[in-house]
Amino acid sequence: MNERFREYFRCPDDLVDFRLSSDLAPRAGFFRFGPDLICYGRTTGSTQPDSSAALQDTFPHVREQASVCYFPFNLDEVADNLRYERYAAGPLSPVRGSLFWSAGRKTYYILRPFLPTSVRKHLQRLALHHWDERPFPTWPIDQTVDRLFDCAMRSVIRANSGRPVPFIWFWPEGFSSCAVLTHDVETAAGRDFCPNLMDLDDSFGFKSSFQLIPEGRYEISEYFLRSIRDRGFEINVHDFNHDGDLFKHREEFLRRVARINVYGKTFQAEGYRSAVLYRNLDWYDSFDYSYDMSVPNVGHLDPQPGGCCTTKPYFVGKILEIPVVATQDYTLFHILRQYSADLWEREIELILNQNGLISFIIHPDYLLEKRARDVYVALLERLSHARRSAQMWIALPRELNKWWRNRAQMQLVRDAGTWSIKGPDQHRARVAYATLQGERVVYTLDKQVVSTPPSAGFDTSPQFDQVHGLCS
Repeated sequence: MNERFREYFRCPDDLVDFRLSSDLAPRAGFFRFGPDLICYGRTTGSTQPDSSAALQDTFPHVREQASVCYFPFNLDEVADNLRYERYAAGPLSPVRGSLFWSAGRKTYYILRPFLPTSVRKHLQRLALHHWDERPFPTWPIDQTVDRLFDCAMRSVIRANSGRPVPFIWFWPEGFSSCAVLTHDVETAAGRDFCPNLMDLDDSFGFKSSFQLIPEGRYEISEYFLRSIRDRGFEINVHDFNHDGDLFKHREEFLRRVARINVYGKTFQAEGYRSAVLYRNLDWYDSFDYSYDMSVPNVGHLDPQPGGCCTTKPYFVGKILEIPVVATQDYTLFHILRQYSADLWEREIELILNQNGLISFIIHPDYLLEKRARDVYVALLERLSHARRSAQMWIALPRELNKWWRNRAQMQLVRDAGTWSIKGPDQHRARVAYATLQGERVVYTLDKQVVSTPPSAGFDTSPQFDQVHGLCS
């Protein structure tokens, strides 16, 4: 139960020793870890099948003794349950009875290309009613996995007599966080607007990726592909024909994925994203891509519910998953009916506080209207400010993929009392240290505090004093 923590922090193996405090119950369910973290898995106590029920708090059962951290659940199992959305296989799948999973779903997708946006957004609002009443995952961004690892780091520090724990910093060259801009092209009108969108991104010094639908929607010429590549932008494959049926049946999936993989080579694409963020992570071994961008951080406003509950990339077998973290532009404009960058601003602040990743899906199709473009420009201005003032790394997906894969191969090496990093891209990597300030985890980099996330330590209150404080 140490593997996921080590992968996340890339810290020395001999400093980490998590063990179960007792035998686990046979059934998985929802439980609490502290006052506001909802987790899913097996524990040494009781769990509930519904995240909205009264949940047992497992935090008081964490203890450290003789360099060992004893937990009332398997940290690896719980992290995987969240990242792989295994909790969503049970009672957290309410939209399977909605428009998108009912008999009307097929009709909807047949008619979708001919439906005006005003009709589509009305139907989608009906399908997504009561989305804001779901307690889990936490909207607009869920950082349960990241906060859980912060709390586990707190135990590791305590188990090591309070000494700082070294690890390999999450981002290259000491960047505080990361942002990725992606553009899913849905129609011929969106395709034709791509040069204007590249001009807009370039005006702020940003490069982005364009996800193209290979069949059924619009013509993709070699000239168009070359015009994107030659300007330093990236091309990825977006589904097959965007009809929503890719994951409907295993046999049809395998037939289509063979074609999808061929298009990846034709487009010289390293990455993939499915239509409407439909996904089945158990089938991902059939994809011949280096990374995927189809799993939302929290999916309350998507046809398929769930969410990976993390703002860091993670591996699904051989594929790196780069989660969709920010609210999509279509959702912002047409479901929430907000023509403002305020929600994106809030999400950026949450990411900066946790040193995480924020990835955006911005469709050229929905930027044809000036007021939508104005909101996107406001987003670019905010990201430009974050790049300057908060040292946010604005990366292409392929750049992030390369970095995270190289980081996964790096090792911390101690020589003459100092730590250094060995491995591919080591010159871009930085050693960081996790320490405790009171009961709060603090990360330092090059003798500067880079993170004091609220999620790294629950605010101490009288009712928790007896359990050595909490880490939120």
